[in-house]
Amino acid sequence: MAATAKPTTLDPHDFLAIDALLDEEERAIRDTIRQFVRERVLPDVGEWFEQGILPGELAKELAQLGLFGMHLEGYGLPGASSVAYGLTCMELEAGDAGVRSLVSVQGSLAMFAILRWGSEEQKQRWLPAMHEGDVIGCFGLTEADAGSDPGSMRTQARRDGSDWILNGSKMWITNGTIADISIVWARTDEGRINGFIVERGTPGFEAPEMHHKLSLRASVTSELVLHDVRVPEESRFPEASSLRAPLSCLDEARYGIVWGAVGSGRACFEAALDYAKERIVFGKPIAAYQLTQQKLAEMALEVNRGSLVALHLGRMKDQGTLRPEHVSMGKMGNVRGALEVARSARSVLGANGITLEYPVIRHMNNLESVLTYEGTHEVHTLVVGGALTGENAFRA
Repeated sequence: MAATAKPTTLDPHDFLAIDALLDEEERAIRDTIRQFVRERVLPDVGEWFEQGILPGELAKELAQLGLFGMHLEGYGLPGASSVAYGLTCMELEAGDAGVRSLVSVQGSLAMFAILRWGSEEQKQRWLPAMHEGDVIGCFGLTEADAGSDPGSMRTQARRDGSDWILNGSKMWITNGTIADISIVWARTDEGRINGFIVERGTPGFEAPEMHHKLSLRASVTSELVLHDVRVPEESRFPEASSLRAPLSCLDEARYGIVWGAVGSGRACFEAALDYAKERIVFGKPIAAYQLTQQKLAEMALEVNRGSLVALHLGRMKDQGTLRPEHVSMGKMGNVRGALEVARSARSVLGANGITLEYPVIRHMNNLESVLTYEGTHEVHTLVVGGALTGENAFRA
């Protein structure tokens, strides 16, 4: 009877045959990064997460793969397609969001800020070295009381002759403690928002690492403290004068998150699927029970839906038609979906779902940070809502 017939077997890892939508070069890049993650990240990332570390040598290895600023052009940068970069983010985050964050902050925040808003001298000095991994950067925008509302930042920059004096602090800064240069955004006496390149070791500048995290533990998270930090005019971004500058960098980084979240969700789904086939309860694998199949089907739906959204946005970005509102929809949908997948996968694994022997609880904890950083779910919801209605919900 049809009701008892065995379902047709499809590839559970590519249920909708999305792989066929990629060209040969895109698949080659994805497979290279996937292999790197399998060999270099997955064997040890549970231990890194438990210890709260990310090995310093990993940055150089990622640079040797050409991943730092891979999607940027000029100054010796590869100029890879947006889809290729997105696939890279997906595979890196399938390993761990901390690894993807390292690449994302270096390329899409710090390097992009210099490329888009910096002087010619700044570009020539820093971009090639950052691509090679000889210089690590971070991006200092968020403050303790200025997260979703960066316009309320308190970090100040005042003129002193030909120099600038910076005072203030930044919070939740990925790579901050290990960074050789920090992109610091500050408000001038004229009320403008300027970006400054602050080098490690500059008097008055400190970047203590933040501890006691239960999310993104395999990532360096820092505070930036600036007390009468003197930087020369040559360290200021000459093209930046408003919030438009740092927000453009965030748009670039959020695009990578759209893909990265799919990687986290996929890793959780695959772990749950494999476990369900092997775990025997009442004489048969739990994959044979209807409730488990429902969970797996809904997880597969979210992973495939998210993959298609990410790929579509990537094609739009390569064609020059992608808008910030599109990225907001991608981030809010894909991160929320990945978090739902992670939570469902944890229930399939039962008690094993909370151990670092499996990747699920690690990804689930990481996604709690991804949900709120670089724009909270609520903020992106209002960005999309504003685009739909023409009404600005942020205006007082």
